Amino acid sequence: MSDKKLIIIDGHSLLYRAFHALPPLTNKNGQMTNAVYGFLLILFKAIKDVDANYLVACFDTKKPTFRHEQFDGYKAHRAPMPEGIASQIPIMKKVLEAFCVPVFEKEGFEADDLVATISQKAKSDADVFIVSGDLDNLQLVDEKVKVYTMGKGIKESVIYDEGRVKERFGVSPSQMNDFKALTGDSSDNIPGVLGIGKTIAAQLIQNYGSIENIYLELATDTLVVKPKIKEALKNDKDKAFLSLKLVLTDKNVNINFKLEDCKFGNFDRQKITSIFLELGFHTLIDKISTYARTT
Repeated sequence: MSDKKLIIIDGHSLLYRAFHALPPLTNKNGQMTNAVYGFLLILFKAIKDVDANYLVACFDTKKPTFRHEQFDGYKAHRAPMPEGIASQIPIMKKVLEAFCVPVFEKEGFEADDLVATISQKAKSDADVFIVSGDLDNLQLVDEKVKVYTMGKGIKESVIYDEGRVKERFGVSPSQMNDFKALTGDSSDNIPGVLGIGKTIAAQLIQNYGSIENIYLELATDTLVVKPKIKEALKNDKDKAFLSLKLVLTDKNVNINFKLEDCKFGNFDRQKITSIFLELGFHTLIDKISTYARTT
């Protein structure tokens, strides 16, 4: 265990989760604040739970990514971001800036790619905890990287290590991309293989290890599965390999990340207090001193 514990915040994902978990909340000016409030509740709990002393945040941009170039239909079915969330993103970034938390975003890439890149850069020097509202980052889990997410609502938390990933999905973190390439992901419009659900996908990967091995076995007619599964795999081979490309995160995005820039606690308490009063977050003001290391 390292004495450095880094939280990487998956910004948009966490805001979405908080927004949908909490009832509408506005400040005195009528600005919605529930997503920011929930975001902070989750973050403060995560900092306490993992004893984090380094923080960094990653956000998506509005621009298309390299995945849209690979597949026109990527995320095509996703509804536009609700205005209630969109209007809170600048507020959330303002709060993070006041806490002196570095924020990364890069056109052409998703927050998940930045999370993956930072995880790889940081894990030799720190224990890494990815705080997210979804499970897209399970592919990054190893002995130094864990995913911290919510159970029901935002009060319960779950930490996914290698054992917990395998217990839930039946595959190792390093096989999660192959798993999702078979099952697809409707939220991102990743096609997968029609007719293959989570149980069959896990069995195939347990038996053959990867998408590549499954199709090698299929090509030599040594794949031991029911005929209808064989037929589905044959029909959707191109979709399976496309899906594998789409779910793989880029771990080598060119960003200027330095772990020591992320040390948490050196912020202006009065500045944070002023922002919290403006937002109506009176119950969070007492928590500020908990996390401040200097004035």
